[in-house]
Amino acid sequence: MTDPSTEPEVSVNGGPSRADLEATIADLEGRWRRAMADFDNLNKRFQREITRERRDERDQVAARLLPVIDNLELAVAHAGADPDTLIEGVRAVRDQAIAVLGQLGFRRGDEVGVPFDPMRHEVVATEPDAEAAPGTVVRVLRPGYGNDEHQLRPAAVVVATAAGQE
Repeated sequence: MTDPSTEPEVSVNGGPSRADLEATIADLEGRWRRAMADFDNLNKRFQREITRERRDERDQVAARLLPVIDNLELAVAHAGADPDTLIEGVRAVRDQAIAVLGQLGFRRGDEVGVPFDPMRHEVVATEPDAEAAPGTVVRVLRPGYGNDEHQLRPAAVVVATAAGQE
């Protein structure tokens, strides 16, 4: 014979008893609360990791720029020297800064004679040019920096129009 205290209570209609349903609900609530706590902890850990990653990226970029700043300080310290030497030094520092941007994935875009590309160029003016095809970049007023997937800044360009067209 079975012990009646270990058998589940059965309601009048043959389904689980109220006590069984309340126990199931309490169990499910406990699981749900643990899952929400786990999610909250995961979210907090993820936010800390994002903050750390951003800090590390900033540190890496700043470290790459430090030699550029050092060379600019040398140029300023020698400002009274021969102007030609100073100009050469400033050009070298500019080239160094452009190289750093290239290492970060933002190559310089200052090509003339290429077709206008709205993803890489910003038209600031147009001018008739008999030697260039309409829609071709004839001057770069401000170089752009970026890659095929992301532009840090588009190049400000002058685009050729057909002769007699403005």
